[in-house]
Amino acid sequence: MKQRMMFPLFWRIFLSIWLAMAITMLISNVATRALMDRERASIERQVGLRELGLEALTVRESEGRGDAWRFLRAQGERLELHLILVENDEQDGRLPSAIRERLESGWYRQRPAVIEVAEGYRLVAWPRMDGEGWLDPRFFRVLEMALAFVLITLACWWIARLVSRPLRHMETTARDIAGGNTQLRVSDQIAGRRDEVGRLAAAFNAMTEQLCSLLDRQKHLLRDISHDLRTPLTRQRIAIELASESSTDEDLLASILRQNERLEAMTSQILTLYRVSEEGRDIPREAVQPVIVINDVLQDAADYAEHRGVDCQLTISPDCPGVSVLGDRGLLQRAFDNIVQNALDHTSPRHAVYVGMNKVGGALVTVIKDEGPGVPPEMLPHLFEPFYRADKSRGGKGWGLGLAIARDIVAAHDGDIRADLAASGGLRVTVTLPVFTDVT
Repeated sequence: MKQRMMFPLFWRIFLSIWLAMAITMLISNVATRALMDRERASIERQVGLRELGLEALTVRESEGRGDAWRFLRAQGERLELHLILVENDEQDGRLPSAIRERLESGWYRQRPAVIEVAEGYRLVAWPRMDGEGWLDPRFFRVLEMALAFVLITLACWWIARLVSRPLRHMETTARDIAGGNTQLRVSDQIAGRRDEVGRLAAAFNAMTEQLCSLLDRQKHLLRDISHDLRTPLTRQRIAIELASESSTDEDLLASILRQNERLEAMTSQILTLYRVSEEGRDIPREAVQPVIVINDVLQDAADYAEHRGVDCQLTISPDCPGVSVLGDRGLLQRAFDNIVQNALDHTSPRHAVYVGMNKVGGALVTVIKDEGPGVPPEMLPHLFEPFYRADKSRGGKGWGLGLAIARDIVAAHDGDIRADLAASGGLRVTVTLPVFTDVT
């Protein structure tokens, strides 16, 4: 495909401003010339001005300057004009200052009518202030400034829109993609522009396409690996169980069986992470009571907690029973189970894990706190990343998937999950879920 010629944004902005100023000056001069020409034409169209000048000159020579002035004044009132007969050497002195400015100004090229009467004498005529055709020079200046302001404002608005609108569209698209809508792209109208903004949009789309492709391949890889592992692991487990019924070394078989269970658990976690990431907020939903879910989680963890020598303490506020959230019971139980399991794994014997639940406004808040060694503050933002392990500080044996799965499950239920350090030094995980119904 033939590449279209690029028109850089710099030249678009430069030419827009330059053209706005050039058009302003051109229109201003054309308007000024047209209006001034109309004014002068209205004066020069008056019939017999030269004859009036000759008559005034005759009166001046025969009867004196005063009678000539009165004659021109009377004739000017009849014609709605100011008329002055001046000699060339005294022209500037007898004219009003406003008319002198108009005669001397280089900006206003069309001056009041100056009619040659006789050698050395001229008749200067201009309309009276309330007469037809009078245009004050200050009016022209205001008109020109207003016209320049409007044109330059329109040019600046067009430039601002030219730059900001596609950038705002790209920002909104990037936010939506970050929110999980990976099908969005910058529109073809913007990506097809022949300037730097168009190239940026095209590069953004190419980058997004590449990243989404990598993420999809990663998800499919995890799914395929997990599915491929499950079959041999199941067969291996069956073989181990059959072998354990014979006279094979029981300790060796028990060790192999533990590793097999560990791999099966890891595979199950990966598949859960894939399912939640794939379905997102489109998971099946029903009314679920978190109080019942958290009780089931603690009952399932009771044997493991007893084995670890850790006490689990549950505190539920009176307004929590009967409160339900909208979601998937199995996923919510997996999320709470992962958080509780993480707390039990990092709590030393003869210490406790505290689980508290209360209702705050329209949300149900569950806090799970352990008495373990905690984590350095700089690691807190990474605890919910897949395969991230803070082993150096907490000595865990997992794969870094439990809290990541819990985060995705809570997000799919329109909730919020965060971790911080408790006052006692352990880790505190807070889960907030929106209330669906409350029958308390």
